[in-house]
Amino acid sequence: MYIPNFDDMLAAHARIMPYIHRTPILTSSYLNDLTGAQLFFKCENFQKAGAFKVRGASNAVFGLSNEDAAKGVCTHSSGNHALSLSYAAGRRGIPCNVVMPRTAPQAKKDAVIGYGGIITECEPSTTSREEVFAQVQAKTGGDFVHPYNDPRVIAGQGTCSFEFMEQMEAEYGGPVEMMVAPIGGGGMISGTCLTLSHIAPDIQIIASEPEQADDAYRSFKAGHIIADDAPDTIADGLKVPLKDLTWHFVSNHVSDILTCTEQEIIDAMKMTWQRMKIVIEPSCAVPLATIIKNKDRFAGKRVGIIITGGNVDLDLLPWVK
Repeated sequence: MYIPNFDDMLAAHARIMPYIHRTPILTSSYLNDLTGAQLFFKCENFQKAGAFKVRGASNAVFGLSNEDAAKGVCTHSSGNHALSLSYAAGRRGIPCNVVMPRTAPQAKKDAVIGYGGIITECEPSTTSREEVFAQVQAKTGGDFVHPYNDPRVIAGQGTCSFEFMEQMEAEYGGPVEMMVAPIGGGGMISGTCLTLSHIAPDIQIIASEPEQADDAYRSFKAGHIIADDAPDTIADGLKVPLKDLTWHFVSNHVSDILTCTEQEIIDAMKMTWQRMKIVIEPSCAVPLATIIKNKDRFAGKRVGIIITGGNVDLDLLPWVK
């Protein structure tokens, strides 16, 4: 198992710069007053393809040799990695095959198709996803770019925190004391750990997770990976389990994992839309939900929050009955 390092992240940053946005950091006085903390939101909902995952996907795609790239790429994903890999593959002019749960948001399926990706549907479970993917890869021969348990992907995701630290110094007078991001399979958290453990080891890294998909929380408490096959949560991007590579980063560098209810996720999502005037998807609302739920933990602190994406099915907003 190759564990990506800081040099891999720097190489990824240089490689992907032509294909991504340097997303802004936004603040909200309302949310600061509500939580008692100073919150700094790194808005990857404004990223190319609408999600942070384009960073890791682009690093993997543009790091391929011409010979390997000619065979295309393939993956399995509930949405954002699928559309991000399709975006990157389209920019390189190579095929992209993705396996997606049939229950994945239609907005994400439409984006995959729009970027030129080819979808094969599976049942909404990790077992089905991996079984169907094995068939697709055997048929296409494409390079497997795992949604998160891939050194190239983790190095790419680490560029988000690298940019965040540069922007905090230039725009807000210094670093944060805590960094909070959602956790599913652990790609973003792993990239955050990779970068911050090297350049700012004093920053606490907190992961946030839905109660109804809390396998990372239970893994963290148990000291080994506990994998759920088909958790049910509105946060569709956080349904997948940790793997060996992401577990390495989580077990060594994450300070704590906090959880929240489905209603708390919906409330935080709606509040962000109303108060910050930005579109975020349910998975991205999980960090704010856990901060509001644990105000004493964050009060008086400078806290970074990674908003991981904004690909929402506007016909199925969770607060519209």
